[in-house]
Amino acid sequence: MKSFFKNVMANIVAIIIIAAVFSLFLIMIIAASAFSGDQKPNIKDNTILTLDFKTNIIDSPTEDQDALLSFNVNTKEKNILIFDMLEAIKKAKSDDKIKGISIETDGIHAGFTQLDDIRSALEDFKKSGKFVYAYGNVVSQPSYYLGSVADQYILNPAGGIDLKGLSTEVLYMKSFAEKYGIGIQIIRHGKYKSAVEPFMRDDMSPENKEQLSTLLNDIWSINSQKIANSRKIDPAQFRTIVDSLYGAIPELSLNHKLVDKLMQKSEYDQMIKTKLNLTEKDKLTKVSFKKYINSYHDNSKKDDQIAILYASGAIYNGEGYQNIYADNFVKEIKKIAENDKVKAVVLRINSPGGSANASDEILFELQQLKKKKPIIVSFGDYAASGGYYIAMAADKIYAEPNTLTGSIGVFGMIPYFKEAANKNGLTSHAVTTNANSNMYSLVNGVTPGGVNILTKNVEQTYKRFVHFVTENRKKSFEQIDEIGGGRVWSGTRAKEIGLVDELGTLQDAINFAAQKVKLKDYGVTAYPKKMSQFDQIFKNLDEDEISARLIKNKIGVENYKMFEQITNPKLQEGVMMKMPFEIKID
Repeated sequence: MKSFFKNVMANIVAIIIIAAVFSLFLIMIIAASAFSGDQKPNIKDNTILTLDFKTNIIDSPTEDQDALLSFNVNTKEKNILIFDMLEAIKKAKSDDKIKGISIETDGIHAGFTQLDDIRSALEDFKKSGKFVYAYGNVVSQPSYYLGSVADQYILNPAGGIDLKGLSTEVLYMKSFAEKYGIGIQIIRHGKYKSAVEPFMRDDMSPENKEQLSTLLNDIWSINSQKIANSRKIDPAQFRTIVDSLYGAIPELSLNHKLVDKLMQKSEYDQMIKTKLNLTEKDKLTKVSFKKYINSYHDNSKKDDQIAILYASGAIYNGEGYQNIYADNFVKEIKKIAENDKVKAVVLRINSPGGSANASDEILFELQQLKKKKPIIVSFGDYAASGGYYIAMAADKIYAEPNTLTGSIGVFGMIPYFKEAANKNGLTSHAVTTNANSNMYSLVNGVTPGGVNILTKNVEQTYKRFVHFVTENRKKSFEQIDEIGGGRVWSGTRAKEIGLVDELGTLQDAINFAAQKVKLKDYGVTAYPKKMSQFDQIFKNLDEDEISARLIKNKIGVENYKMFEQITNPKLQEGVMMKMPFEIKID
């Protein structure tokens, strides 16, 4: 008995020691990270501001999480808010210590509206007389689109440019579902609401082909024109270059003016040193955007503030940090409403939509906020369906030319497995008290009464959607219904048909907000704030979060999004206001 208690006490002491060591370890991580974060780098003379492969451009603080407990040992990316990135370029323009900017990224992580904004900021930077150079190895199309703004573009002699134009491919699953006995009950409003189309057909509908073709051509016509203008290439010749894939071969890239020179990276660095009149012994000083941003004081302590309320990601009910969770988002709205220092709000939307119920809850709270403070909306890559719906509280809406806008439509999709079950000897029988007590069964699907009420629900939600759009855009129901129907428009066309007020950037929206409340000296504050490292650690210890990280690191971020569409119950709840697709420039 004595040895038993001895072993028990030994185990208890061991557990206490392990817990204490683990706690100390966490505290040391947080302290070390906080200490390093507080240190402001010293920027030296003749410094080159460098955009490297480690830089990941994000739209919202909710996307910025430190990889303290990441399972991916190769994680080296540094997240930078697009707002901070643009501010850094603007500051560097007048900073005597910064002599130029070097773009050294082959595969930049950024949305196409973010690339547009950075590109415009770099063009403005060049007006100072300072240079912008770019270097590439095996260069992605987005990276070349950004880098083509440079005074000189240098390519590795064994490299290449993946310049090929835009395309989209849709996988259709109707016959697959029928083959394996999977039934799908679809209810939608809008002939362009193609989120459910792959389950209804085995080919692309004329309506979907029309909207995708229009979208891709709108985006590519803008981007290709900018590249051709920067590289001083005739538009017809540039089309031939793209169609012929000349960018894939370094010599052809040089011959057709896609690049200025072919050289190794060390030769490129030497070229910059020569530009700066440095000797062979002098060291070339480069600073990353992350370090440069940390080197100067922010303006969030001023008495008068413009709040940027970030709505980034899909829209869900409940609580959560990444994406837009209604409960958390409403809390941020109320914080802004109660903060007397905040004089105006810029609502930055970068969302394809999601839950209709959650979108409606957010819109209501934004309408209450609007009674106290003006709300100016800025669209990022996406402002579609539920993402567009929550913008209807705006005093004014800014979109980028390439923003995917609108998708005013609603759908519901319910899978069931009756045929699959019956083929494998499974049947299901229910006992009910009322006509539709068993309205939905995973085996038998939805009852006729259930289909009837869900159809009414979808129609009612669509009418409510259009109602708020008509109020904000000052148009009739018939006018909005004609350009709605689930159709997605580019920002350029959205301006033409009246879905937005102006084409402009996030900074344009901030400037207008300040002008509206007559502010000249003000700070800019982000809502929600970046999650603290302490909170991140305990969030990362959650069982579901650990599983999600393991799967995401194993199959990749894009594949994980597809996996989540099937497995995440939040993506299957109720009527949805969600854009039917995402477009990425590869």
